[in-house]
Amino acid sequence: MAEQVPKSVLFACLGNTCQSPTAEAVFKKMRKWRIDSAATSTYEIGNPPDYRGQSCIEKHGVSMSHAGLVTREDFAAFDYTLCMHESNQRDLNRESNQVKNGKAKIEPLGSCDPQKQLIIEDRFYGNDSDFKKKKKKTVHQQCVRCCKAFLEKTY
Repeated sequence: MAEQVPKSVLFACLGNTCQSPTAEAVFKKMRKWRIDSAATSTYEIGNPPDYRGQSCIEKHGVSMSHAGLVTREDFAAFDYTLCMHESNQRDLNRESNQVKNGKAKIEPLGSCDPQKQLIIEDRFYGNDSDFKKKKKKTVHQQCVRCCKAFLEKTY
């Protein structure tokens, strides 16, 4: 019997310092897929994920990584590309239209949110309390809700 290849997902946001690395870390804890995150711009390339997001995620027993820029090869390598904001989706769609063998389905992660919050909030310019577990509306909580709903939708 042939071994089943795991599905794959790439999470993308503008700088890959806050939202997409958080979604990547949350998803890694939920499912054994091929998972990565990347930026749609070069603004933060080479910088680590936001220290506040890292601190929040580490409390959940997962580590964050900081990938580079979304590449054209990513559109052929991943089954799904889940973005955090509609501007990310526009950038990704524009880039994917230039790829002949692209297979990645591009959609906002927030489109899966049972609370109908389409945009995964960008807390980069917020304060430390925006990353605390006790807050009702954190990047982490949004990502958990949306990733769970995404998995339910894909199975």
